[in-house]
Amino acid sequence: MKMRRRSWSDFLMLTVAGIVNAFGVTFFLYPVNLYDSGISGTSMLLAQLTPDWLPLSFFLVLLNLPLFLYGYRRMGRSFTLRSVYAVAVYSLAAWLITDVLPVDVSIASPLAKQDLLLCAIFGGLISGIGSGLTIRFGGAIDGIEILSVLFAKKLNMSVGMFVMAFNVVLYIVAGLALESWILPLYSIITYAAAVKTVDFIAEGLDKAKSAMIITEKPNRICEALSDEFGWSGITLLDASGYHSGRKKTLIYFVINRFQISKLRRVVRDSDPSAYVTITEVSDVLGKDG
Repeated sequence: MKMRRRSWSDFLMLTVAGIVNAFGVTFFLYPVNLYDSGISGTSMLLAQLTPDWLPLSFFLVLLNLPLFLYGYRRMGRSFTLRSVYAVAVYSLAAWLITDVLPVDVSIASPLAKQDLLLCAIFGGLISGIGSGLTIRFGGAIDGIEILSVLFAKKLNMSVGMFVMAFNVVLYIVAGLALESWILPLYSIITYAAAVKTVDFIAEGLDKAKSAMIITEKPNRICEALSDEFGWSGITLLDASGYHSGRKKTLIYFVINRFQISKLRRVVRDSDPSAYVTITEVSDVLGKDG
């Protein structure tokens, strides 16, 4: 029963994600001929270059669905189903906004008018929220993720590098087709805003930090950490200095960014000679004792 409720709530959030993504694209990017990234941006360019009876929603379905179905065996049933659903909602919402609802998005943004910078920033932010929500709830709203997973390794590229290369080619083609580089250059701002927003939404607005403390006084530091933070999730690992050969202890635990200053103070007061590193953690699952 819990799994079924969770599945329904996930699809509810995927519905929200598709609508949000469509809002960002159709209200800010599409009216002023800016381009989203990946397959979405490719669909926008094709819709701009082809007759009016071929709308944006047509190309979103035409280009995205075959990619998700092609990647079915690699990505799995659940991912494919959620992705196809998100793309369907995105396409339907885009069609409703551009062709059905009494909103004029043909020549200017209803909210930012012809201000390309505002359209680029807010279009990227809002579409990034939609894409990030889709990833967070088990799918993808753009087939570029499938292309990157399937072909990046074969081309000896990272997934991120593949996506970036695809978008560079897209913006170059757009510049050549339009015989102008102003809109493709503004589209790079859209891409940058969207990428950062996707990271925030998909990985959490408040990323956790992992702290590793190497010390010869583990009991004193652990007691101080427990008193300060009230946690039991502290892990101890045996360690030794390579040159000195002295026995040490590695203390590992997770904090948030607002607790970093407290951590520094606690460690400094407990063992001024302790060695501390703090790194970013994308996700935290389960509990440690």
